[in-house]
Amino acid sequence: MMEAREYIESGILELYVFGILNDTETEEVSTMAAKHPEIKHEILSIEKAVISLSFSMSPYLSAANYDRIRTKLLEKHGVVEMKPRSNVALFIGWAAAVVLMIGVGYQYTQLDTAKNQIVTVESERRDLEKEFNSLQIDKQKTESVLAIIRDDNNTVVTLGGQAVSPESKAKVYWNKNTQSVYVDAAGLPEPPEGMVYQVWALKLNPLTPTSIGLLEDFKANDARLFPVNSTGEAEAFGITLEPAGGSPTPTLEQLYTLGKV
Repeated sequence: MMEAREYIESGILELYVFGILNDTETEEVSTMAAKHPEIKHEILSIEKAVISLSFSMSPYLSAANYDRIRTKLLEKHGVVEMKPRSNVALFIGWAAAVVLMIGVGYQYTQLDTAKNQIVTVESERRDLEKEFNSLQIDKQKTESVLAIIRDDNNTVVTLGGQAVSPESKAKVYWNKNTQSVYVDAAGLPEPPEGMVYQVWALKLNPLTPTSIGLLEDFKANDARLFPVNSTGEAEAFGITLEPAGGSPTPTLEQLYTLGKV
């Protein structure tokens, strides 16, 4: 009968843990483990190493993990050849263990892939919902603008460009029944930083300007259609460029557009 150390180094304990020994060999190992505490301890160590190997395969099997665990199992100064059958069985045992671990790693990889796909689909769904909601809001804004422009009760006042900006133009939609007033400023250039367009309702004789609103958030207003205050009995409209916050009286040198009712 072999000494305990030689028995441990033979490789038969690994085969015992993998469960590929025949009944006679299994009984032999059990007897040796009962007689020699170091053999029993070695069996427990191999079992722990196999468990560690199983955990190390998640979510995939790497060469580094395989080599690390293989070292734990076989770093007992090599394998002492007992007989040809043992070498073949040991190879089969390792092959079975590796195939098992690869299978486990593959399953984890597939699970991770499925989870990532679900997250991607959910993200795309949320993006589509946002885009749809944005389109709905844009559609509502467009319908509101068209309703204002097509209202037969509107008085439409065209404002032409003045000396400071001859190419500028604008329109005022004035509903005298509801006293609502909208300014179409699509023909005005974007105001410089720190400046704002101010809309004036004018009495002509004597010339009396009344501010009816600022065209604020000019860049953010894609439609360039702005609601302003009621006009009273305006005879003309003008738009000037003023410092942010507006001015109490119009800066005539910055008169961009002007038009009579």
